[in-house]
Amino acid sequence: MAEVSKKKLAFFLVVSTLLITFIFYGYQIYFTPNILVDRESKMLVIRNGYSFADVQQELGRGNFVNDMVSFSFLARLKDYDKNILPGRYLLVRNMTNAQALAVLQAGARETVQVTFNNIRLKSELAPRITKNTGVTVAEFNEALNKFVATNTDGFTDQNVLSMFLPNTYEVYYNVLPDELIERLHAEYKKFWNEDRKAKAEELGLTPLQVSVLASIVQAESVKPEEAPVIAGLYINRLKKNIPLQADPTLVFASGDFTLKRVLNVHKEIDSPYNTYKYAGLPPGPINMPTLASLEAVLNYRVHNYIYMCAREDFSGYHNFAATLDEHNRNAAKYQKALSIEIAKGKALRGEK
Repeated sequence: MAEVSKKKLAFFLVVSTLLITFIFYGYQIYFTPNILVDRESKMLVIRNGYSFADVQQELGRGNFVNDMVSFSFLARLKDYDKNILPGRYLLVRNMTNAQALAVLQAGARETVQVTFNNIRLKSELAPRITKNTGVTVAEFNEALNKFVATNTDGFTDQNVLSMFLPNTYEVYYNVLPDELIERLHAEYKKFWNEDRKAKAEELGLTPLQVSVLASIVQAESVKPEEAPVIAGLYINRLKKNIPLQADPTLVFASGDFTLKRVLNVHKEIDSPYNTYKYAGLPPGPINMPTLASLEAVLNYRVHNYIYMCAREDFSGYHNFAATLDEHNRNAAKYQKALSIEIAKGKALRGEK
């Protein structure tokens, strides 16, 4: 009997030890800090399509977790490994495994800022817009091409740049590509309210055509206060069916954005963006017009100017004219001042 009692006692001790060990380890898994122990809080980025192995790798690479075994054990116990939610998650100093998993499983997504401006080409959109998001350039371009192919608002490859209003927007890091496109489309539709649509209609232009004209006005306007005047000048030309003859459109047609001076040879470029060769508006914007440029067109200055020339004081302002004779006089004054400046420059350099 004594021998049986000893065996029972030994069995009890072994079971008790294992149970205590299991309880202690379970307590550690749940309640002991294991995330960013004595380190600063930071963001964990989980991208679209990540597997649990990818999450583990990200946690290890970022030195988030002290004991990966305990984290992985609890993650599998909670089925996190079967439902990875992409996003940008704030993990804080001395978090437990349970606390970290609660954040990751709740999909408590962090927002990011999307900022873009000064864009000329459709191909430049994706790198700028997706920079802070989990959307890749390829995913964005695929979604944009799909939007262009299926939209009913008249957007094409040539004019879709008009849809993107330069600003700063807040979106979720793990926003889907289609959602991102639709969010920016919604901002475009919000801007084009009934009042602005009515102003465009009074001009005989569609919202897309207003964007095209605004891009030209923006390229010509060194001084913002001149933008409504320049807009009025081009509107006068459109109404009279006079070619716009806007130098920035030739720069765009040439594809050489470093071009400083437009020469006669550039006026021979065969392109729908050559507003010397073809009357009317080009098929798309030559840059991404700002809200101010759009408003300058919609609220243009009424006048009878159809010509403009840079001022002879090189201030960045223009002299405007209603007749060719007046314009020629303005141009002569500018050319004379320019010749004097060139001569001064040569004298300073010791050139003849």
